[in-house]
Amino acid sequence: MISSNTLQYSVLETLNVSRETFDDFEEYRSLIISGNRKINLISPKTENILKERHIIDSAQIIEFIDKNENYCTDIGSGPGLPGIVLAIIMKHKKNSMKFNLYEKSFRKSQFLKDVIKKLKLNAEVFQKNIFEEKKLNTDIIVARAFKPLPTILELANNNFKNFKSLILFLGKSGKYHLSECSKKWNFEFKEKQSLTSSESKIIKIYNFVKKK
Repeated sequence: MISSNTLQYSVLETLNVSRETFDDFEEYRSLIISGNRKINLISPKTENILKERHIIDSAQIIEFIDKNENYCTDIGSGPGLPGIVLAIIMKHKKNSMKFNLYEKSFRKSQFLKDVIKKLKLNAEVFQKNIFEEKKLNTDIIVARAFKPLPTILELANNNFKNFKSLILFLGKSGKYHLSECSKKWNFEFKEKQSLTSSESKIIKIYNFVKKK
């Protein structure tokens, strides 16, 4: 018999996400809800739609993750969206990619550390302001509900010594910001329609350099 939880996550099957990940997703969901009673992890209004609004929304970017890379950095991780979700998926794919989660809030950082320990994830939390860090190294930068696109591009350029791609979530005004950024930056990109919102897209930016 297929559980209701499995049915709600069934959209992820199109992304080749195994059913074995669902138990961890459910435990993670429970941890967010219980943690939300103590600290502001997500809007209370989205608790009832947490699976779709946060977990599935985060999981869908796995399609843009190069499985041969070694490091993925989640900037402004908050409660671990999308970093924790991606780490759960990679755990069940038996992939050794490590996830670095940057979150300046002490309490959110402690929450992330607890989740990583309980779910046995290959991830590390850095309780630091990402804008104050310099010469960072990674393969992939991911961000969700963090800062506007122009700010993220400046951050990647100024604070990371090495990176190969950025994977970001763009809303209604995403196309406009992308067009504006192309006036200042040279880059290539791929995009896909979001599975959870008709007004949103996922974008992967690479071969990224500032125009002179």
